[in-house]
Amino acid sequence: MKQIELVSFDAEGTLVTPDFSETVWHEAIPALYAQKKGLDFAEAKKCVTEEYNKIGVHRLEWYDIEYWFSCLDLGSSEPVIQSCLSKITHYPEITEVLSSLASEYKLIVASGTPLELLRLLLQDIQPYFARIFSSISHYRQVKNPDFYLKICEEMHVKPGQVVHVGDNWQFDFLNARQAGLNAFHIDRSGRNHQDSLSDLTQLKHLLAPWI
Repeated sequence: MKQIELVSFDAEGTLVTPDFSETVWHEAIPALYAQKKGLDFAEAKKCVTEEYNKIGVHRLEWYDIEYWFSCLDLGSSEPVIQSCLSKITHYPEITEVLSSLASEYKLIVASGTPLELLRLLLQDIQPYFARIFSSISHYRQVKNPDFYLKICEEMHVKPGQVVHVGDNWQFDFLNARQAGLNAFHIDRSGRNHQDSLSDLTQLKHLLAPWI
């Protein structure tokens, strides 16, 4: 009997490039703010970034696009989201890796991205996944150890039967390991963590002993 039943993936930086989010948060929103406030883009971007930093990644508001559009008085978020959809790009190995792993394991996504954006990011590859979990939308929390334990409970597996891979050292690697999952960190830049995966093709080889 194989030990691993479930393979869990973070979304942005793992399956999907950051291009969409970078464009939304650091280009489109500052550009709209500049237009609304009569500022040049550089000044608007500085103001918006300062507002982001006041909140920080450990608070739920950081991830909530509707919060920011209300906070910055920008109106509806939908036109901005739609204008950036062309930036959604998957990493080149994703389809082959998911297709291969789906024949051996149940696959899920465990992300900190709100569900309304997560569905857009994953729309071309969603059929590979049995479930998509957003820590923000489903549990109103960041990706802490409790989030991973709740997923295990919902998927009827033990933490030791789950592999999770993601690009955030704290949220995807340390917190998942603290919950008892077999966690792997992916660093596509290859600069920050020597033992990290450089792409998801390596995950297939690491999983081989468990098949």
